[in-house]
Amino acid sequence: MGLILASLSAATKVVGDQFKEVVKCPASDQKGVIIQRGVVEHGSGNLNPTEGVISAGSKIIVPQGMAMMIVENGRVVEFSAEPGEFIWDNSSEPSIFTGKLGKSIIDSIKTIGQRITYGGHPAKDQRVYYVNIKTITGNAFGSQQPEVVADPLYGSVEVTYNGEFSFRVDDPVILVNGYIGTNPVDTVTFDDIFTNEGENQLKSKFAQKISEAIARVMTEEQVPFNLIQTKKSAITDVMNDLLDEEWREKYGIIVDDVSLRINASEEAKERIAKMDTNYATTKRMSELYGSAKEYAASQGLLNASENANGAMGGFVGYNMAAGAGQAIQGGAVAGGAAQPAGKKCPNCNADNKATAKFCAECGNQFE
Repeated sequence: MGLILASLSAATKVVGDQFKEVVKCPASDQKGVIIQRGVVEHGSGNLNPTEGVISAGSKIIVPQGMAMMIVENGRVVEFSAEPGEFIWDNSSEPSIFTGKLGKSIIDSIKTIGQRITYGGHPAKDQRVYYVNIKTITGNAFGSQQPEVVADPLYGSVEVTYNGEFSFRVDDPVILVNGYIGTNPVDTVTFDDIFTNEGENQLKSKFAQKISEAIARVMTEEQVPFNLIQTKKSAITDVMNDLLDEEWREKYGIIVDDVSLRINASEEAKERIAKMDTNYATTKRMSELYGSAKEYAASQGLLNASENANGAMGGFVGYNMAAGAGQAIQGGAVAGGAAQPAGKKCPNCNADNKATAKFCAECGNQFE
């Protein structure tokens, strides 16, 4: 294999205690560094080093949270996302240590990278690159102006939103091949990749797509806007789908997490509060009175007391409401026999229940 773990006994047998070169990831105080070229320190085992060539038997150190690759003439030929110390053996087949990144890295290397030699000898431009594969957090975003979303509960709602997202390099091979290529760049930041003419394309592109992701999740999962914060995972998945071509395929970068805050406009808040109040009142009154008839009667009494045309006009409304409630309740008897007719008093002509034994008005006894 091209890379051999230095802890293996086979490695010590090959190189003994002398390393021709030691390749390390340089420390950097620069913010947002994503790609760095490895620093080569020549050891006592290499008395005549060749510039641009990693000598066989050299030790390459891979820190935690970094992916390392050896690039020959702009193509990736060796790779490790596992931390440790490795010995470089250019006489054998390439070895791939994918770590937590998965087997898709192997496919990327097969597609993009291949060993390039001239007459059996290594190419004259070999470089070691380190890529930061840790999650990058704290990337703020926000809507530049209010947007209208179709809420499944409240209808069209004008909202604004803001929050933070995190992302990471999921495929370092795609990133290095797409950005470095054959350019001899030693340090690359996220801003170098995504800033164009002074505008950070990473954040602006995210902000463009987030409203589309919000709308899709609200529609597909029937989630009202005020509960969309509970759908972080769904929004993250949709964002990766929407940004796949521009982020994943081009730079090997994916969205790791989304934290979202969404607010309605003042006008929308008033409408929503009114809808919520009406719903809560109806639900509570129905539970309290236990039937449509009783609830309608209570509403009629309330309306009658507030009627500007006087009590008589108000109680006409009450009788109509009570009648409506009775009609609703009577609907439950649909398909059954008609209600029994009442009886008139022969003495005063008053209406009484069919089962009455005495007149409710004059006290006359029925036969």
